Amino acid sequence: MHELGIVFYIIRDVKEAAREHDVEHVSAVVMNIGEVSMVVPEYLTDCWRWAADKEELLKDCELRVNTIPAVSFCDGCQQEFETVRYGKTCPHCGSPDTWLLRGNEVEIKEIIV
Repeated sequence: MHELGIVFYIIRDVKEAAREHDVEHVSAVVMNIGEVSMVVPEYLTDCWRWAADKEELLKDCELRVNTIPAVSFCDGCQQEFETVRYGKTCPHCGSPDTWLLRGNEVEIKEIIV
């Protein structure tokens, strides 16, 4: 489970931002997690609850997760399509010359104080 390691990085980054802005308590952290990022949101929130409550700055801090849909782009026909539904083959023209546009993000979107 790599979600715990990700949580430690999130906490590090939130603490650093809080220190830079003289924040004493964070009430919520909003994450963008891509649909194909290999991060399981439920595991992430479970790990968050365990780790965040060990930090005074983050006591009772909520972790909110926005799921970013995976979208691929086809170099053959210049169309976008749902990655999870169609995989690597373009449903518009059948080309395998595709690449992931978005959907593998793991990023802090917002820190709410």
